[in-house]
Amino acid sequence: MSTKTPIFLTGATGYIGGSVLSRLLEHPSADTFDITVLVRDGKKAQILESQFGVKAVVGTHQEHDKIEGLVENAHIVFHLPDPDDVPLIQAILRGMRTRHTKLGDLPILIHTSGTGTLADDARGVYPTDTVYDDLDVEQIKSIRPDAPHRPVDLLIAEADTQGYVRAYIVLPSLIYGFATHRLVKAGVSNSISIQIPFLIRASLARKQAGMIGQGKALWPDVHIDDIADLYLTVFDTAVRDPDAAEHGWNGFYLGENGEHSWYQVSKAIGHVLVGLGISNDPEPTSFTSEELVKYFGSEEDAFSTWGSNSRARGNRGRSIGWKPRHTAEDMLKSITPEVEALVKQR
Repeated sequence: MSTKTPIFLTGATGYIGGSVLSRLLEHPSADTFDITVLVRDGKKAQILESQFGVKAVVGTHQEHDKIEGLVENAHIVFHLPDPDDVPLIQAILRGMRTRHTKLGDLPILIHTSGTGTLADDARGVYPTDTVYDDLDVEQIKSIRPDAPHRPVDLLIAEADTQGYVRAYIVLPSLIYGFATHRLVKAGVSNSISIQIPFLIRASLARKQAGMIGQGKALWPDVHIDDIADLYLTVFDTAVRDPDAAEHGWNGFYLGENGEHSWYQVSKAIGHVLVGLGISNDPEPTSFTSEELVKYFGSEEDAFSTWGSNSRARGNRGRSIGWKPRHTAEDMLKSITPEVEALVKQR
């Protein structure tokens, strides 16, 4: 009978998921892990199995019975993509409840939410003084139930309260930087984030840096390597010293190491566009209503992220040893290579 720790991970081909899986494969205790992942792409599944020794099951997030069974067989579950899929998290929690009932095991869930759950409706017009601290449990509980990601977060917190899972919820802020680990090099995982590239693509299309409203709203940021380190810090502490890594309502871990205004991001994009001869003026201008629909899908989608305030302080992770290294200044510097890379893709 295997004595290895069974781990199930979703999102292995993604930006966050690939970075976390890469760290698990390089972990000092990696030879004690029995890792299973769910992927849609059969070719990527073959690479994961042949090159990395990971059991890869081909399937989708809509195959809830399959996922429930995979979760039932795992002591630790990393759920890393799609923080808004309620039926998916319900399937995961059913699998964990079944495992707890049958084996008496208390499985661990490490889930990805996001600081978008803190977002307001500033529409780029003003900054807010409201800052969320993850050590302030009552403040975390006060987040409105219909906020982005919140329905899933609430289901997980309730499962922890019921006692059949130890749940840890990681809330990344704006993630930046190229992922360069070996899963990216093998063509398995995504290397680039979403929020800044969206602004870059929109600005390239209009040949002028753009922003929502006046760009005054504030967001925290975190480098991809630092947020991956937070997941592993939570994981290591939860396994080694469960009392140190608090869980449930005490287990919301905000991932940030700096803060920016959306104007700063757009202005940095503008400078690069001028340098590349794409634009004549680095000063960003406000997207029109038509542009918001064209480039972001809808005005509401644009307002909810690129026009909102989402201010956070990740003190809980730091209290258990997380030491992020990259700063907001590093984020602004990272925009130049991201613009250059996206220009080459056009």
